[in-house]
Amino acid sequence: MDIHEFLELPHRFRWGGVGGDDCMTFPASWALKCVGVDPAEDLRGTYRTREEAHAIVDNYGGELAFMDSHLAKIGAKRVQHPETGDIGLIKAMTGETAVDQIETQIGAIRFGPLWACIHPGGIRATPAEFVAVWRLTA
Repeated sequence: MDIHEFLELPHRFRWGGVGGDDCMTFPASWALKCVGVDPAEDLRGTYRTREEAHAIVDNYGGELAFMDSHLAKIGAKRVQHPETGDIGLIKAMTGETAVDQIETQIGAIRFGPLWACIHPGGIRATPAEFVAVWRLTA
């Protein structure tokens, strides 16, 4: 499956990664399609809210440590120059309304010069600054 086919699939935002994906399970679902192993398998269904998701990430020491831990388990390698299909930790504005917008770090998939990510309104591809990038190996 290529990135275009993956992004064309029906995607639904759902905390906990069951029946849909959140901002961290979305790139894990991409990894599952690419390499056949789900780096978020141990987490899916263990949380249902933003607060519970943040508590899990905090237990790992933050977003970078969380993603590094889970992607290393499936053999993904850190790279400096993102290419289409790479998984990234990006800086993004999140929040339900303009009033509660905050900058945060979320998981995304490189898509040409953009980053594809999921949010309650669906999939979007946006330019973003990345914090770290991992390349999947088959």
